[in-house]
Amino acid sequence: MAMNVHELASRVRLLLMDVDGVMTDAKLYNVPGPDGKMIETKGFDAQDGISLQWLHWYGIKTGLISGRISPAAEERAKQCKFSYIYQGHIEKIPILEEILADAKLDPAEVAYIGDDLTDVVVMRRVGFTVATANARPEVKKIAHLVTSRPGGSGAVREVAELILKAKGHWGELLKKYEVES
Repeated sequence: MAMNVHELASRVRLLLMDVDGVMTDAKLYNVPGPDGKMIETKGFDAQDGISLQWLHWYGIKTGLISGRISPAAEERAKQCKFSYIYQGHIEKIPILEEILADAKLDPAEVAYIGDDLTDVVVMRRVGFTVATANARPEVKKIAHLVTSRPGGSGAVREVAELILKAKGHWGELLKKYEVES
């Protein structure tokens, strides 16, 4: 019998994700820098960010694997306490293998959030797979879970909350903020 989403989430010790279409709405903005050259930037969701820090508090590592190189994504990952930041990698399998070796984790203990075809190869190799609401149909088809929220608008928060609930941390977190469950 296949495990349900809650059981899969309860095993997660590392949450990996793509950037564009997962941490962002996939839009890229080119703005002029101080020297007049164009700089690419993107927008990130604040509620996603705090939930990534909560994962860090509870010892759940996070990381990104992106095909694009973006100083904005690197800065965001640092702000959110990511353990792994890999950019400029369209071929994601060698990066996944490197991360698994470094983290000393079984693939079953890893979750991955993706939205596009380049994410499928990683999703086929980890224990818990999530597609964002805005993901390609091919990605949604193989995911254990499709978020109700799109990338850049709370999809990461949705997954982080699920993991924290599945691991029994949610009630403690609510108490910390004096929120009644």
